[in-house]
Amino acid sequence: MHNSTPPRWKRLKSNLLLAAALAAASPAYALDLSELALGDPHLSILPRSAAERGRIAAATAPTQDFTSPETFEQTPGGSATVRARDDDEAFSQHSANLSFEQELEFKLGNGLFKKIWVFSPASTRASDGLGPLYNARSCQRCHVKDGRGEVPQDPDYRSASMFLRISIPAEMPAAMQAVKDYLATAPDPTYGGQLQDFSAPGMPSEYRLRVHYTPQIVDLAGGETAELRVPSYEAAELGYGPLHPQAMVSPRLAPPMIGLGLLEAISVDDILAHVDEDDRNGDGISGRANLAWSLEFDRIMLGRFGHKAGMPTLHQQSAAAFSGDVGISTPLFPAASGDCTTLQTACRAAPHGDGDVRGTEIDQANMDLVTFYTRNLAVPARRDIADPQVLRGKALFYTSGCTSCHIPKFVTQRLADRPENSFQLIWPYSDLLLHDMGDGLADNRPEGRATGREWRTAPLWGIGLTKQVNPRATYLHDGRARSLLEAVLWHGGEAQTARDRVVDLAPTDRAALIRFLESL
Repeated sequence: MHNSTPPRWKRLKSNLLLAAALAAASPAYALDLSELALGDPHLSILPRSAAERGRIAAATAPTQDFTSPETFEQTPGGSATVRARDDDEAFSQHSANLSFEQELEFKLGNGLFKKIWVFSPASTRASDGLGPLYNARSCQRCHVKDGRGEVPQDPDYRSASMFLRISIPAEMPAAMQAVKDYLATAPDPTYGGQLQDFSAPGMPSEYRLRVHYTPQIVDLAGGETAELRVPSYEAAELGYGPLHPQAMVSPRLAPPMIGLGLLEAISVDDILAHVDEDDRNGDGISGRANLAWSLEFDRIMLGRFGHKAGMPTLHQQSAAAFSGDVGISTPLFPAASGDCTTLQTACRAAPHGDGDVRGTEIDQANMDLVTFYTRNLAVPARRDIADPQVLRGKALFYTSGCTSCHIPKFVTQRLADRPENSFQLIWPYSDLLLHDMGDGLADNRPEGRATGREWRTAPLWGIGLTKQVNPRATYLHDGRARSLLEAVLWHGGEAQTARDRVVDLAPTDRAALIRFLESL
């Protein structure tokens, strides 16, 4: 964390030094990913022809011309792209290429995403099972209007989109033995995998999240300055005793939901093509793939989702969120008490919603609807792509080195069963890989192959509409950045050179770069 942390958090930090050393450890060697034969078991793939591979290579090649927009640049989600709305529903539209029947599935999934769950027992059997410990009563309470979440605004908040993940070092699980640089962790024995700040009546919640900020001024070329917020985090009012002595905690803010099905449809080979663990090209960017165990397919898969790419599929990501965030059981995570541990006996013994015709509190049919919904929240169209300032900012984005991680374009796999996500030229501006982002953003908590300094490159599509969708939304994994410029200035590690180039830009050029980001 940072020197500005309050005394209570400093005492906790003193117990984390050994765990932090593990979390920040650099990989001992570059893993040969080809030996793992990762593949795309979640996709029903129709093979690409040689001619198609040639067309894809041409379509995804980095542009050298910044005098005019590229072909199809206005539709970042391919044919799934929707018109950019000017209200807070901009991230809540379904893919433009859905059939009438699929639109119905989307709306049913939307209803489940917005559903307010209640405690058991309840007369509304289809909605009971909340908690007993939880962070939110619905998915959309965190993903506000399907966009970014918000940090706690005051000590007595009753709704936020942020929590602390928690884990301790552990022995290598048998299923991951092939991944020699896997950084094994386990849930905290008392508090589980994340800290929940709400609870059923008569039961203590696990904690209250406190966020403290210290201002830090950054000098910019041209006489300008920017103020950053250096955060520190306090797990206050712990309801079940102290954390484990080796506990590692990390803040997480809910990310936007758009375009996720398109990211899931990118070929694993196309993602791995950008891996450069030994930095053989000497550009200072190493890009590493995170790997995760798939509960659906019973095998190691590429991680794509989450701030550290710790989840392999949207179905597993959604089911894990139901369990950890809302305390709702699913076929993939069937524990009726959610994230409650064996030491939380009252939580384990509390009433739950399992055992009726649903089986688990949300059954597989409804999980399929939620997954369909999360796959098909559409990316809005780009705005002002021919504006001279936007084009100038785009050129600076490229020449500053930002596209080394924020890869502009991919073409999704041709799919037999998901035509809405199939064979689309998309513009996510992410490589979905892990990068060392330096000390400033380090959380000193590993996740899979991700060290305590590594984060997945966040997709940038739609980022210019963030504040329109949720005026209280902020940026980065913990919401510390209040503006896009602040987010850029927090980049360190592999991104330090690109960040410094932005600092050194003339004010008009720096404004053009931000204008380009706002057009995404």
